[in-house]
Amino acid sequence: MTRTQRLFALAALVLLAIVPFFVTDSYTRHVFIVAFIYATVAVNWDLSLGLGGLFNFGHVAFFGIGVYTAAILTTALDVSPWIAIPAGGITAAIAALIIALPVAKLQGIYVVLVTFAFGQLCLQIVLSQGDLTGGAEGLVRLPYLTIGDYKFIRDFKFAYYYLALAILAVSVIVLLLIAQSPFGKSLRAVRDNPDYAASRGISVARQRVLVLVASSVMTGVVGGFYAIYLRVASPEVFGFSIATLVVSMVLIGGAGSIIGPAIAALALTFATEAMAGVRGMEEARFIIVAVAMIVVLQVAPGGVVDIFGRLLGSGRKT
Repeated sequence: MTRTQRLFALAALVLLAIVPFFVTDSYTRHVFIVAFIYATVAVNWDLSLGLGGLFNFGHVAFFGIGVYTAAILTTALDVSPWIAIPAGGITAAIAALIIALPVAKLQGIYVVLVTFAFGQLCLQIVLSQGDLTGGAEGLVRLPYLTIGDYKFIRDFKFAYYYLALAILAVSVIVLLLIAQSPFGKSLRAVRDNPDYAASRGISVARQRVLVLVASSVMTGVVGGFYAIYLRVASPEVFGFSIATLVVSMVLIGGAGSIIGPAIAALALTFATEAMAGVRGMEEARFIIVAVAMIVVLQVAPGGVVDIFGRLLGSGRKT
């Protein structure tokens, strides 16, 4: 990551931190919170997909596992939401380890098929275990986050905004550190030329297992936050629409850049939300996102982060 890009990322974080002092309506803050949630999922997916070169199409399942972990713990076991949210990261990591073991030695389309099947398996488990998960209707009326007598829903979601931003900021910082570490360099080697990486003593299977587990932790955590924030857990979190939207964020933002998907997540969340309010655009908005992804990848295969790099006179360097 270049010095210019670091300054840009820091400036973006400062701007986002002061937004609530100028944007006081609950709806706009809600859109920001949803954007931060999607951005967290996108940047963590970028670790395995963009940096590790692992075509994992079951990543949204880790998000859904985090959602249902928090929901089940708080409703069935009366666990505090503050414990249930990080617990989502633990269960997602365990699930990632389980699916990573068979995936580690697979190649190409087989990785896509197995990880996609894993996501569908999670959906079927949720639907079939209705006594615990609520089935097709899901779980509702989850508890609020509170500190003492203060409920986070107060003050137009002021506290929820900063907690969502903190989760995103921690994810981005940790992922950037990973990207610049020896482990990150080994991931790029495995992505670019696995045979050469293996000849240099890098265990391709081990790196794939590690990157899949690493990318799942904060995805599960933000899934738990999503459930507690919206106070609902529904099977739609395992749906294809969320998966396609998030992967669009990764590809439009710039796979392997970490910062790019976060930028794209903010832009696409606000764009799709704006189009949803236009008559006749409710369904067409997803087609527009798909077209935008094709156009960006044609103009700049490295995503919008490459476009910014050209404008700032510096190439992408993760």
